[in-house]
Amino acid sequence: MILTPRSKSNSSEILPPLTIETLVNGGAGLARHEGRVIFVPHTAVGDRVRCRIVSAKKQYAEAQLLEVLEPASKRRRPPCVVAGDCGGCQWQHLSYAEQLHWKGTLFRETLVRRCGVDPAQVHPIVASAAEWNYRSRVQLKCHVSQQGFICGFYRAKSRYVMAVDECPLIAPELNILTSKLRCLFSNTSYARQIPQIDLAIDDHKKTAVTVHYLGVEGKTLAERLLQADLNSDLVIQFGAKSRRTLIHGDGILRIQVGDPLLELAYSVGGFAQINLDQNRELVAEVLELAELQGTENVVDLYCGMGNFSLPLARRAARLVGIEDSPISIEFARKNAAVSGIANADFHCGPAETLFSARTLCDAVDLLVLDPPRSGAYEVMKSLVEHPVSKVIYVSCDPQTLARDLQPLLHNGYELISSRPFDMFPQTFHCESVTFLKYCDDSSGSNR
Repeated sequence: MILTPRSKSNSSEILPPLTIETLVNGGAGLARHEGRVIFVPHTAVGDRVRCRIVSAKKQYAEAQLLEVLEPASKRRRPPCVVAGDCGGCQWQHLSYAEQLHWKGTLFRETLVRRCGVDPAQVHPIVASAAEWNYRSRVQLKCHVSQQGFICGFYRAKSRYVMAVDECPLIAPELNILTSKLRCLFSNTSYARQIPQIDLAIDDHKKTAVTVHYLGVEGKTLAERLLQADLNSDLVIQFGAKSRRTLIHGDGILRIQVGDPLLELAYSVGGFAQINLDQNRELVAEVLELAELQGTENVVDLYCGMGNFSLPLARRAARLVGIEDSPISIEFARKNAAVSGIANADFHCGPAETLFSARTLCDAVDLLVLDPPRSGAYEVMKSLVEHPVSKVIYVSCDPQTLARDLQPLLHNGYELISSRPFDMFPQTFHCESVTFLKYCDDSSGSNR
């Protein structure tokens, strides 16, 4: 018998024991009761559970797990004491092999169901080299309570800040910083004005601390940070990102990608993939699929500081990178210059608008895009009107990927391969790389 972590509920309808049949997108387990589907989080296939309805619809209901009466063979005891309560992880209770199985299965089922893709075109998932301590950055939510200054994460589906003494997903150096910052801000008058602290570490183990501050003047806060033994770049962010003040260090982090390795710099607070080792696997996959011969024109949308752009540029005739973040474009240009890459041009602006205009690079042999979670549907419409022979789509959301692929697959593009990558162990999330070719055939494939 396994009792689950404490959680609040607005309902008192406790169901009879249920058996979990499968897992679904979002990470919950699926059971059935009197013809209705019941979604139960933090469960494994084969679990016999007791649960309570918290939200009921006509065809389905969402439930709170109260107790695991008979655990499935693939269930394990999570190493984190707040697993099941914390909103950061959904699958710590599953063995890593089981996590990989379900990520691959759910990803494949999404593309098959929504896009009509041949299952054989969805390749096996690439496991993360590190199951734990893989996160290179983290956002700590902060709160002052009777217990003092709390650093942690939101409880699942709430705004309640849970104290987390040590997170098994983040780099050990960031756990050490968390402990130091918790002590540093305890019993201070301005702690209530600190809603969040961002921590990051790069490939050289350099760390950075960004303290979000709601106060007007941060002199006292800055002095306290500078006097502490943090050995990190230090930034105070006054509300919006435009009001960031660097008080120690150069504010630059660096990652390594490509073969041979390129070193890419980016600003503290800028975007880099969370799992640095797995990011190198992503870049390697894109380079392999691209099969560049040195004669191609390549466009990289949502290019950031050059994560895919610069490794691709070394193998292409010309590369154009487009990104709407001015600071990321600035670093992309600097990274190209430092690496001696002269055939890459970077432009700041909305990817959808600049690419659709086709004024920056009218003859495109390969399009690479790595959009945010919301996807790139407007870009897909442009690709239908002005086809590109090869497209590589890097996605962090299988649902928006499936939506975006549909217009391409109905208008002459063929899906050659799609492969999920486990960028986020202990969660249901996965990254993916999908490769398409334009067939110039109105009958199309995968329709």
